[in-house]
Amino acid sequence: MAETGRIRVAKDKAELVKALTSSDGSTGPFQTFADVIVFAAALGAKHKKRVPLGEISKREPSPIRLEYFASVGSDVVIKLLGMTETQNINILSIYEEEYETQRNSIFEEYANGGLEILQTELRGAVDYTERILLFLCYERTSKDEQEEEFDLSKFLF
Repeated sequence: MAETGRIRVAKDKAELVKALTSSDGSTGPFQTFADVIVFAAALGAKHKKRVPLGEISKREPSPIRLEYFASVGSDVVIKLLGMTETQNINILSIYEEEYETQRNSIFEEYANGGLEILQTELRGAVDYTERILLFLCYERTSKDEQEEEFDLSKFLF
């Protein structure tokens, strides 16, 4: 069950999240743990990959306060994923703790799914920034090619 007021990270993904941040002399592509989590959640949602957390990381990265997400505007992603997943506008309620818990849980599971995708894509990479950029470019061009491949309108006169 999601901890109210905080976004958690699965223990088995904690090292990846740390490696993707540019702290402690590391050259990761993201500035904060929260940035990594938001990116991973968006990636998980794009690929419809929602994975339960299992064991939770208690230390680096420890659960991240929701206030941080709100201060940088990323709380919108949490709310949108919750509303999209449940198809229920009531999940946006700030007065019901059960809705906040449900929103957080959905967001955490999508982030965990996105981190699984990143683990696979980044396996063996030396420069995570370059690999993520290549991955994003591939995602964009492969979609364009698929649409173009099935576009029969070019045969019309």
